[in-house]
Amino acid sequence: MQSDFLVDIRISRRATTVTISGELDLLSAPALERALERLPESEAELIIVDLRGLEFMDSTGLHLLVQAQQKAHESGRRFALIKGGEQVQRLFDLTGVTENLTIVDSPDELLEVDQAPGAP
Repeated sequence: MQSDFLVDIRISRRATTVTISGELDLLSAPALERALERLPESEAELIIVDLRGLEFMDSTGLHLLVQAQQKAHESGRRFALIKGGEQVQRLFDLTGVTENLTIVDSPDELLEVDQAPGAP
């Protein structure tokens, strides 16, 4: 069975943005995992995963994102998610992981923090 899952990575000086679309599940999770494993090659201190194009996510995808957040913090990086659709957000809420993740409505919210006076 073929998945419509896509991963796009954009690297800038300040942030690496991983945009995912389609369905993040048992079949597609390895593609995202491979993409996230390549991120240490980047110097950006902020990793953003954009979930806005995600139509569906199961517990496999959720677990992968929580692991990615842990790895980012272990390597001294910030990690954030851009809020996905209703089904995706419901999964975060039902599992209680929203308290442990940074989830914002748009990437501008993350980049504004970097530009605030006194921001490192």
